[in-house]
Amino acid sequence: MIEAAMIWNEPNNKSHWDPELDPDWAIFADTVARAGNAIHAINPAITRVLGGMSPIDPAWVRRMEGHGALDAVDVVAVHGFPLDWNLWSIHEWPAKVAEIEAVTHKPVWVTEVGVGSFGAEEVQVFGLRRTAELLLGRVPRVFWYSLFDLPMEWGATTRHREAEGSSYYRHFYMGLIRPDGTPKPALEDYARVAGEMGLMQWFHFEDPRLDDAVAWMKRLGTKKLRTGLSWADSFRPNATDWFDRQMEALADFDVTVTFCFTPEHLGVAPHHTSPAREPQAFADFCAWMIDRYAPASTSVPAVAAE
Repeated sequence: MIEAAMIWNEPNNKSHWDPELDPDWAIFADTVARAGNAIHAINPAITRVLGGMSPIDPAWVRRMEGHGALDAVDVVAVHGFPLDWNLWSIHEWPAKVAEIEAVTHKPVWVTEVGVGSFGAEEVQVFGLRRTAELLLGRVPRVFWYSLFDLPMEWGATTRHREAEGSSYYRHFYMGLIRPDGTPKPALEDYARVAGEMGLMQWFHFEDPRLDDAVAWMKRLGTKKLRTGLSWADSFRPNATDWFDRQMEALADFDVTVTFCFTPEHLGVAPHHTSPAREPQAFADFCAWMIDRYAPASTSVPAVAAE
């Protein structure tokens, strides 16, 4: 059941929003406002989440407020990976959350936090335990990224590639379960907090891992899941069938669904990180998804005030 809708993913990160096409995020803010209002019009009980920022940047939040985007959301979200990509210590998590709380009265959710096993699986064990200690009870929602490793042959959605040393390759080691289906040591530690810490798991179009993911999450006791429905994928053949299958499979979880990725033919530039030529088209997609999967009569109460 959908409890929240996130509008875009990491919009202050060039891997997900092109700053050369929208240098002051004015188009993005308009996109958020239109999408947030469209979601609210279909179902006002759905909690609207500003796409999780990465890096964590209070100045960017102020910019979004100045553009009016915060008026159309209920929650501000942050993402952090201090043992893999960020230039701050994992022990600074409470301070990083506080930086955002200092510039907005909106609740702050941690909608993506993770530690990879690229260097050593023992590092991931430490990272998961320490993250749980620092964030559970500190913020209303925490989502661990991710359940599954990303298969190397699928490639990572990023523009960095090999230019930053091991940075690109770390994307493939963020899961608690290896590509061959075997669990890593940290999975046992996650199971101890699964009732409080959600999972963030992207599912690719017609992802063969969907049923396995559902089985694992039920076995682990996971209650909350963050995933995505891609605007770009909605133009693929059989897209609605896949969306229906995905959302039906996830019906037993409290889902935060992320709407993102511009169809190439609708962007200012032909890339999924491009602003749309017509931001209202993205808002219409969000409204369609909420109307289809979380109409007002079937949704859960709003949770933003937690």
